[in-house]
Amino acid sequence: MWVFVASHTTLFFICSRGLEILSNVLTAKFAGNLMTDGYQAYRHLGRRLRCWAHLIRKCQGLIDSTDARVARAGKDMHEVLCTLMEAIYAARCAQSQPVGALASMHATDIACLRTLCERHRDHGNDKLRALAREFLLDWDVILRQVSEPQLPLTNKAAEQALHHWVIARRSSMGTRSEAGTRAFALLASVIETCRKRTASSWTYIAGVIAAARRGLALPALPAIPVGV
Repeated sequence: MWVFVASHTTLFFICSRGLEILSNVLTAKFAGNLMTDGYQAYRHLGRRLRCWAHLIRKCQGLIDSTDARVARAGKDMHEVLCTLMEAIYAARCAQSQPVGALASMHATDIACLRTLCERHRDHGNDKLRALAREFLLDWDVILRQVSEPQLPLTNKAAEQALHHWVIARRSSMGTRSEAGTRAFALLASVIETCRKRTASSWTYIAGVIAAARRGLALPALPAIPVGV
């Protein structure tokens, strides 16, 4: 299940996990910032952001390792990320700050993280090696928020949007046909979009059904509230 969450619209798709869905949804007209996890299919897209919560969880996984050296590397990476995260939150509260000031202030921390990743990019532990290479491959994307602290740090909105719909699919044992799959994704999209636009999804869906039964044009989605 895919979910694309914008300020006032949420769109669900149920399909294979490949590049085709990204090309179909995120056309050349998309000019926003795309927050993602570490899935490789996203790497060809511009203006990306990486979810730091995913990276911190991976560092914690290393910290929990029974190998002391792996645990130490994970702890060092974790500490740098947490230091930078605290600085980003503090910068958001500041009234004004020159562009690039945060990166200059924490140049030592950033260099330390880079050194850690370079040192462990060929490590014998699979998870440590994978995380070090992940940082290096997506280095500029991961550190975008240090230069632009107003940008979000996590994909929490997408995770929250997915949560109860994934549970609903599991509880109902999924769908049994292409039409059922499409209907499930469309209903989820309509309900979550109405929620974002502070409109009743049930009132809207009832209006759509009534119009369809009478052969009338289907109503558009509720408008985005003025001033939101």
